[in-house]
Amino acid sequence: MVKSKGILDSTNFIWGGIIAVFMAIFGEMWFLFAGLIALNILDWISGWYYAAKNHQSSSKIGAQGIAKKVGYWVIISVAFYIGYSFEQMGVLLDMPLQFTNGIGWFVLANYIINEIRSILENAVKLNIPVPMYLIKGLKITGDWMDGAAEKAFGKEVQKQNTYEHHT
Repeated sequence: MVKSKGILDSTNFIWGGIIAVFMAIFGEMWFLFAGLIALNILDWISGWYYAAKNHQSSSKIGAQGIAKKVGYWVIISVAFYIGYSFEQMGVLLDMPLQFTNGIGWFVLANYIINEIRSILENAVKLNIPVPMYLIKGLKITGDWMDGAAEKAFGKEVQKQNTYEHHT
């Protein structure tokens, strides 16, 4: 009993520390970023499993998949930096530029949708039954996000190829 309580206390301490770090870095919406990390890992694992099952796995392709995921995080960071920077410039110039914070959130939402779609695509390739309404719902959501971004930022937003996931 005493040993299991110590393990439970240690586990709670570790998870509490992880959540505190995430909150310090990512703020109130830390769970969105933590979720994206989890989705990155699940997508990489499901892609690796599919490749291994079909005798197509290689360390080079796996490393490229990881590099791609790191690239997502760089782009997300740049998008949030742009939004924050323009908001601060707006404060300096007494111009209402708070809407530019939406850039980072649009990019984050887009990557979350893309990762979920990629995981579902890997599941379909592995013959795991996936409800079609889930796949169609994510496509509709992705299309809606693209339209909202076009409307918010006043110009055509280039749509990402969401089917180019080979990780």
